[in-house]
Amino acid sequence: MLNPGALNLITDVDGLTVGNATDDKVQSGVTVLRCARAFVSAVDVRGGAPGVRETDTLAPENLVGRADAIVLTGGSVFGLAAADGVASALSQENIGLRIGPKGPAIPIVPAAVLHDLASDGDKEWGDTPPYRALGVEAVHNATGKFDLGSSGAGRGAMAGILKGGLGSASFVLEDGVTVGALVAANPVGSVVMADGETFYAWPWECNGEFGNQAPPTKKDGADPFPAHSRLHKRAEAGANTTIAIVATSADLTNIEAKRVAMMAHDGIARAVRPAHSPFDGDIVFAVATAAHPAPTDPLIRAGVVARIGAAAGDCLARAIARAVFEARKQTAR
Repeated sequence: MLNPGALNLITDVDGLTVGNATDDKVQSGVTVLRCARAFVSAVDVRGGAPGVRETDTLAPENLVGRADAIVLTGGSVFGLAAADGVASALSQENIGLRIGPKGPAIPIVPAAVLHDLASDGDKEWGDTPPYRALGVEAVHNATGKFDLGSSGAGRGAMAGILKGGLGSASFVLEDGVTVGALVAANPVGSVVMADGETFYAWPWECNGEFGNQAPPTKKDGADPFPAHSRLHKRAEAGANTTIAIVATSADLTNIEAKRVAMMAHDGIARAVRPAHSPFDGDIVFAVATAAHPAPTDPLIRAGVVARIGAAAGDCLARAIARAVFEARKQTAR
C-alpha cells in the first residue's frame, strides 16, 4: 500500500512549485508548474480537440526535451497567451536557454488550454485578454502549497454537468521515489456514478481525500454515457478537456518520461466516463527531476518506469476526483 507525500500535491516532488492566478470577473485562470531547473519533460495527447503550445519541443526526436515551466490554462486559444507571460517572467529571472553571448534567456514553456469560454464570467475583454498578465502573476505566485478546486486553470472548468476544477495528488513509492499529478479537470464525461456522489476514482482514494463516499449498492449498469456527463441524452459537442501534468523524482530519459505520460492517461480513463472523446483535448505532460538515480540494467529499469507510470495513473485519477470534490466544497460555502 502506497501513501501520499507530505502535502499530497505534485510539489511533493522536490524541485517543483505551482502558482495559480485567478480572474474571478472573467471566471478563468492560469496554473503554472515551475521547475527548479530545466527538467526532462515529455507529453502525450489523446483527446480529439487539443489546444497546445511547444509540445513538439518535447518530442524525443527533437533537440530540447526539457521544460523550465509548464502552463495549464483556461481561455481556449486566448489562454495560450499565458505562456508568453510565463516565458517573459522567467527570462527576466535569466531562466532559459542561452544561444550565444547576446540576447535574452529563452525559457521552454509548453502549454495546454481548456475551453471555459461558456462560463458566466465577463469575456468582453476586447483586444486585451487577461491571460498574459495571469501567466506572469502565476509565476510569481509559485510555491509548494497551493489551492485546489476553483482556482487557477480550474476556475471556469466543468466536469460533465458538475463543477470541475484544479486537483493534485501524490504517492511515495517503496524505494523513496515520489510521483505526483496536477490536473485541470474539464471533461465532457462524468466523474461520478449514477448516485451523483461516488467518484469513479473511489477505489484509489487515500485518507478520505475526496469524501470517502462508498459506492452505491446497486450497480449503474453498462451506460457509456452516464447521467452526469454532457453526452447523456445525445452526443453533442461540448467545451471540454482534461489537461494534466505528472511528475517523478526519478532520473528518467525523455523517452521514458513519454512512456510515463502515456501510462498516466489511464488515470483519466479510470476517473472519467467516457474519456478521450472527440470533444476533449486530453493531454498529459510528464516531468522527471532526476533526484533519484534509476537502475542501469535495462530490464530492471523498464520495471521501474512501469511502476512509476502505474503510480502516475493512479495519482491522476485521484487528482481528478479531488478537483471536483474541492470545487464542490467551495460552491457549497
